[in-house]
Amino acid sequence: MSNKIATWIASNITIVVVAVTAIAFFAPQSFLWIGMATINPMLGAVMFGMGLTLKPSDFKPVLMHPKEIVVGELAQFIIMPCAAWTICHLLNLPTELALGVILVGCCPGGTASNVICYIAKGDVALSVAMTGVSTLLAPFVTPALVLLLAGESVPVDIVKMFISIVQVVILPIVAGLVTSHFFNGFIQKITPYLPMFSTLVVASIIGIIVSHNVQSILGCSLIVAVAVVLHNILGLSLGYLAGKVIGLSPEKRTAISIEVGMQNSGLATSLATTHFAMFPLAAVPGAIFSVWHNFSGSIAAQILKKWNGKN
Repeated sequence: MSNKIATWIASNITIVVVAVTAIAFFAPQSFLWIGMATINPMLGAVMFGMGLTLKPSDFKPVLMHPKEIVVGELAQFIIMPCAAWTICHLLNLPTELALGVILVGCCPGGTASNVICYIAKGDVALSVAMTGVSTLLAPFVTPALVLLLAGESVPVDIVKMFISIVQVVILPIVAGLVTSHFFNGFIQKITPYLPMFSTLVVASIIGIIVSHNVQSILGCSLIVAVAVVLHNILGLSLGYLAGKVIGLSPEKRTAISIEVGMQNSGLATSLATTHFAMFPLAAVPGAIFSVWHNFSGSIAAQILKKWNGKN
């Protein structure tokens, strides 16, 4: 496959995700043959790919500019969980759907945020560092936040969630880092294709979730869509505002805005299917968020670029 095709697929993640979602929705048999149990290994593959692209130097901003990282991570793990909880109560969402929205809100930033930040001409180094740090914090912070915000409504086993996140996220990233170190020459050759790989796997995960939940989505699509859109817009807006309040440059505000607004919704659906199987609708908000935040992120990138006076 040529680099042009790989680049086009990675650059047009929104089109790919929407197309796969439409196929899964209108022709669910296209993905029904793939079991929900494959979501965890597939997400692990995406995280492994992320590990292959990371370098120790990507974390230099953590040491050189700790204030930006601290502000960004606080915004990440305060704004999105609180926004999720508030939206669930304002819309009076059923327990299953509320759990799904809260899971999305408690997850770390998504890998697609780095691409969107690049398009928006934000501080990509800060975006990459924030994604890495929030992902490393996720095994500890995500289960604790889910317990705090949803523990009264559903049983939350934070130990099992911790182990699950380590297995699906942390270990594959570490494996990717180690592989990249020992096979750097080969990894350099395949690096241009890794964003395409991640795009196709993420789109496939969404396709699997949608195909297995078509009737559920039909029954609750409007209210979930409203919750997802509000959640994402609040994250993008309040993330930018947080950066502005402490006087960060437009590029750093852009990075924080996108990082906060775009969640690792694949992890949210993985946690929903693994730990809350008795609430099948809990996986739906994550799937819808995956579709929406790529679309809204592309729009936000153009708006932020104009706000910041970038061409």
